[in-house]
Amino acid sequence: MIAERFRTDLGTALPSARILTGEVDLATFSYDGALDRHRPDAVALVRTAAEAQAVVKACAAHKVPFVCRGAGTNLSGGVIPLRGGVILSTALMTRILSIDTARRVACVEPGLVNMDLQKALEPLGFFYAPDPASFKVCSIGGNVAENAGGPRCLKYGVTSNHVLAVEVVTPDGELRKFSAEEAGPDLCALMVGSEGTLGVVTKVWVRLTPIPESITTLLAAFDSVDAAIACVSRIMAAGILPRTLEAMDKITIDAVEDFLHCGYPRGAEAVLLIELDGAAARVAVEAKAVEGLCREGGTLEFRAAKDAAERDRLWEGRRGAYAAMARLAPNVLVEDGVVPRSMLPEAVRRAKEIAAREGVTVSMLFHAGDGNLHPNMIFDERDPDQTARVKRAGFEILQVCVELGGSLSGEHGIGADKRQAMAWLFSAETLELFRRVKAALDPDDLANPDKVIPLKGEGGEDRKFRRPERIFGEPARFLIEEVRRRVSAGESFTVTGAGTHIGAIGPRAPGGFVSTKPLDQVLDLDNGNYVVTAEAGVPVAALLKAAAAKGLRLPLPAWPGTLGGLLATRPWPGLRDHILGMRVLLGNGDVIELGGKTVKNVAGYDLQRLLLGSWGGYGIILDATLKAYSAPVELPQELPAPLPFKPSDWHRRLKKAFDPDGHLNPWLFTVSGVERFS
Repeated sequence: MIAERFRTDLGTALPSARILTGEVDLATFSYDGALDRHRPDAVALVRTAAEAQAVVKACAAHKVPFVCRGAGTNLSGGVIPLRGGVILSTALMTRILSIDTARRVACVEPGLVNMDLQKALEPLGFFYAPDPASFKVCSIGGNVAENAGGPRCLKYGVTSNHVLAVEVVTPDGELRKFSAEEAGPDLCALMVGSEGTLGVVTKVWVRLTPIPESITTLLAAFDSVDAAIACVSRIMAAGILPRTLEAMDKITIDAVEDFLHCGYPRGAEAVLLIELDGAAARVAVEAKAVEGLCREGGTLEFRAAKDAAERDRLWEGRRGAYAAMARLAPNVLVEDGVVPRSMLPEAVRRAKEIAAREGVTVSMLFHAGDGNLHPNMIFDERDPDQTARVKRAGFEILQVCVELGGSLSGEHGIGADKRQAMAWLFSAETLELFRRVKAALDPDDLANPDKVIPLKGEGGEDRKFRRPERIFGEPARFLIEEVRRRVSAGESFTVTGAGTHIGAIGPRAPGGFVSTKPLDQVLDLDNGNYVVTAEAGVPVAALLKAAAAKGLRLPLPAWPGTLGGLLATRPWPGLRDHILGMRVLLGNGDVIELGGKTVKNVAGYDLQRLLLGSWGGYGIILDATLKAYSAPVELPQELPAPLPFKPSDWHRRLKKAFDPDGHLNPWLFTVSGVERFS
C-alpha cells in the first residue's frame, strides 16, 4: 500500500488519468510472459523522459520501488513487481525521434514496437538488425533491457551490438546519456541487458543497416537433430555466415503445420531454415555451396523459397512456433539456454531424457548457428503437479546447459525466474561483485529489486552445478599471489602490459608496477565453435597469427601491444562487439569470471564490456575470450592514440564497487595524488 504523501507526489508528476490504481489495472500489470504474478500498488503511464524522471524522483524521495515495463512480453519474470511499488510503463513512449540515414543512426523512444521501427526504415532502404520472435509486439526498450537477440543475430549480432547510446533516468532521478563512443569504461554496454535494475531507459540511439541487395531463404530437412547440427557446423566452417540459421525438431514441425500450414516436411526429424543475404552474385554462389553441404550431410529434402510469399510463409512458421505449441495446452513454458554450438546435440539428447523422466512434452527450437536452444514444454498451470514437473524439467535442462559450458540465457534474461540459478554459473565472488555494482548505482535498491542476482544465501546449495573452472598457468598464479600479497600489505600499484602506452599513465602509485606481460599463452583456439581465448600478455600480432594458422579470423585491428592493453585502453569502440568473456583479478585479490564461451549470453551484468576502456582501474584482465570468424572481418585501418578517460561520478562509484580500497591504478581517479571527486 502506498502512503498518501507519495500518492500526492505521484499526482504532481503525472495527470491523474495516467495513474492507475484500480483492481483490474493492477491485475493486468501483475504478470508478464512467465508464470509468476505479483501486483503493484500503482501504475504510472509516462509519455516523456521528464515524466519518467518525475516519477522516479518521487519514488526515490519516498523509498518506493519501481519497475520499468514496456510491452510486457518478458519471458523470465523480469517485470513482475516483487515488492509492489510502482510499475513505470513506457508503453506510450512510441515516437521515432529522428532517422539519419547518412550517419546510419535512429533515435527512438523505448515504447516503440520493434516491427514499427522496421516498417519505418524499409522505404528508406535500411533495417534494424535485432529481430526477436516477438518483434511484432515487443518494444525497443524491452529489447535493450534484455539484450534481445533473434534469428538474424547470428550474422548481425544482438541488441548490444546495435545500441550506440542510451538516455537513462538513474535510480536517484538524474537524466544521463551514455554513449558507446565515450572514452573510458563502457557505461552504455552496462545498461544494455541490465533488465531495468540500474535505471529507466528513455531514449535509444540505434545503428541502422542497409537492406541487402539479395535475400535467399532455404529449407533443408534431416532424419535427425544430430545430422542437422552437423550440417550447421559444415556451413560455418566453409566460411559462409548466413543471415539466419534456425532449426526445429519434429514436434515443432508438426505443431506448426497443424496450425499454419507453412509447407514444412512432416516426415523429417529436424528442419534447418537457412537465410543468406548480400550481393546477388555472392548469395547465388553461397546458396549453391549450402545446397551441396546439405546434400553431403544426407538431407531428405532441400528447397529454396520461390518468391517473397513462400519466404514469408516459412518464417511465419518459425516465428509462430510458440503459438502453435500453445494450441496443444493452456500453457507453454519457454526455456532459453545456450551452449557452445558443438554441444547442441548432447544438450538436446539430455533435455529429451529429462522431459521423458518428468513425463512432460518438450519441443525443441534452436538458433542453431549460435547454440541457443528453446525447449518449449506444454502444460496446464491449473494442475499443480504438472506445473511442478514442467518447472523442474526446465531447471534441469538449464543445469545441463551450464554443465556443457554454456549459460542460463541467450536472450530472454534472468529476471526472477532464473535468479537463484545464477549460483550455478558464477562464483560467490562474482555474484558479490554484481551486488556491489547494483548497490553502487542504486544504493536504496529501488530499480526493479530482487531480479537477476540471487538474494543473500539463495542458491548456494546448487553449487555442484557450476560450470567447469579453467585452471590458471604458473605465470597467472604467480601474478595473482603477488597482487594478493601487495593488497594484504596495503599497497597501491600501477597495472601495465607491454608498456606500449606507458607515456599516457599518470602519477605512479607508491607500490610500483604490476605487469601482465608474462601472461603470454594462447589458451584455446576452438575452430568448432569459432572462439579464441588468450592471456592478457599475448601480443596482438602473435594472437592473430596463431588464430589464422587454425583457420580463425579474429576481429582485432593492428595493434603494437598486447591483447590486455588493447582491451584495457579500447581505442576502437567496435571491440565491444566481439568480446565474449574475461577472467579478471580485482583489487581485493578476488578472481572473477565474466561471460563465457558462447556467442550469446545475457546472464548478469555485462561487466566484460564495461571493463573495456577501464585502463586497469577496475581490475586486471588475466585472459579474454573473443568471437572468431571463418572469413576476414572489416576493421578500421587506423586507430587513434588512446587517452585515459575523464571519470564521472558513476565511474567513481563503480571504481569503489570493483576496487573499494583503491589498490589498482589509483592515478586514474587522482590529480597529483588528490581525488578527482570529493
